[in-house]
Amino acid sequence: MMLIMPNAKPQIRLAAKEASHERIVSAAARAIRRSGYAGTGVADIMKEAGLTHGAFYAHFPSREAMLAEAADRAGAESNAVAASVVSEAPPEQALQALVQAYLSKEHLESIETGCPVSALGSEMPRQSPEVRRAATRRIKEMIDLVARQDPDWGQPGSHERALVTVATMVGTLILARAVNDPALSGALCSATLKSLASA
Repeated sequence: MMLIMPNAKPQIRLAAKEASHERIVSAAARAIRRSGYAGTGVADIMKEAGLTHGAFYAHFPSREAMLAEAADRAGAESNAVAASVVSEAPPEQALQALVQAYLSKEHLESIETGCPVSALGSEMPRQSPEVRRAATRRIKEMIDLVARQDPDWGQPGSHERALVTVATMVGTLILARAVNDPALSGALCSATLKSLASA
């Protein structure tokens, strides 16, 4: 009896397409943080991913669909880093460790791989509903991660404190990146760290 092996070519093609898609999304997630939504073009992303411009529509129905997936990926990456910081700290120090990592010099200088909310927040109102939906989901995850570090998590006021903490962290990072005065940038981060630690 002869065993006939199924044709493996469709699986190889599917794996290659998935790998290409991954490269596109990864490049786009970096590009939106580096250059903003308006500064992120399909041709540049495809070139960075090592693919032809014409191959784009085999992966996405539109530029907005790519941007939505990039926003989701950037938010997921940022939240994964935050969750890692929290998991490595003792529970009573987790929130302070998270704030310190978020407002660190390394994160301040890592726009391309850092928090997309601080890099793109002012652009969000002008984006398509699908891009905003992806970003909003990841922002809610960020707020939830912060809320879970509160010793009174689940009690009245806990969620509100998380909202204030996230807004303060993001706002501080935006301002610290905006100024061209390193001393002022550092002072903004230090003041926020001190204020949130005492709260």
